[in-house]
Amino acid sequence: MKKLYTLLLTLSFATVGTQAATKTIKYKIKSGDSLYAIAKKNKTTVSKVRQANGMKEGATLKVGKVLKVPTNKKIATKTTKKKSITLSKYKIKKGDTLSSIARKHHTTIAKLTKSNGMKKGDTLKFGRTIKVPKTTYKVAKKKKTSNKKLVASISNLDTVSLESTRKTKKSKKSNTFALSDIFTSSKKVDSDKCKKITKDAKKKLGKRYVWGASGTKNTYDCSSFTKYVYRKNGISIPRTSINQSKHGKYVKRKDLKKGDLIFFDTSKRRKGYVNHVGIYLGDNKFIHASSAKKKVVVSSLSKFYGKRYKGARRPS
Repeated sequence: MKKLYTLLLTLSFATVGTQAATKTIKYKIKSGDSLYAIAKKNKTTVSKVRQANGMKEGATLKVGKVLKVPTNKKIATKTTKKKSITLSKYKIKKGDTLSSIARKHHTTIAKLTKSNGMKKGDTLKFGRTIKVPKTTYKVAKKKKTSNKKLVASISNLDTVSLESTRKTKKSKKSNTFALSDIFTSSKKVDSDKCKKITKDAKKKLGKRYVWGASGTKNTYDCSSFTKYVYRKNGISIPRTSINQSKHGKYVKRKDLKKGDLIFFDTSKRRKGYVNHVGIYLGDNKFIHASSAKKKVVVSSLSKFYGKRYKGARRPS
């Protein structure tokens, strides 16, 4: 009876989940959209979007076309980020440069000069105190709405007999999905996502490297390049390489997949901390915005970078 109760509880959750996803919204396809990105944004799956629009596997998306998208937004937890910039004080020490101060405080030279009213060519005076901008985020969460249908279905479990479960097995195909459907669609979605990430990364080959650049005018540093590629695929990751190395699922080197973030310590004395990041392409190669080459390039994960490898992450 305990196994039966667990089975019925699982079926009840699956049925209620299907009913909650029956509402659809209209979505106009934009340039760069993918089925995966649209599905993720609306808390649904690629297979449900295809089913709602009668699309076959492999069908292409046309810019401007309106899709019907099933959505679970009512029961999803919504989070909002409020960005605020605070200023902290820093006393200039011997040997300091704007570049070293900006790097130490995870900001840019442009923001430093703007905060202190400095002009191009101004020199740093030893002992002077300057303002250093710091960006912070506050996350506000909204509570999940209760699902009355789910509560009702669980309370009725005591009255379900073995006879009724036998009848259910003989009846026509229900709206609930099979476990095989979950695993098949999940593998396909992961494969599509990896291909899209590496494809978008390769589009930026040869673009100029500038330390502290955020992607404006097609210039990047290593971490703004990876952040841009992931953001294009609907995935948010931190701005700096050291913070990106703490985000997502840890991946062993032998388990690397296309699209994974890989991290390095490229400092001359190998200080032991992450200061560089790239995107794995498979076949022991990765793409990154290289400070040495001054552009986005593909490199081998051996010799120089193999000795400086610090780990990998799989954001989702």
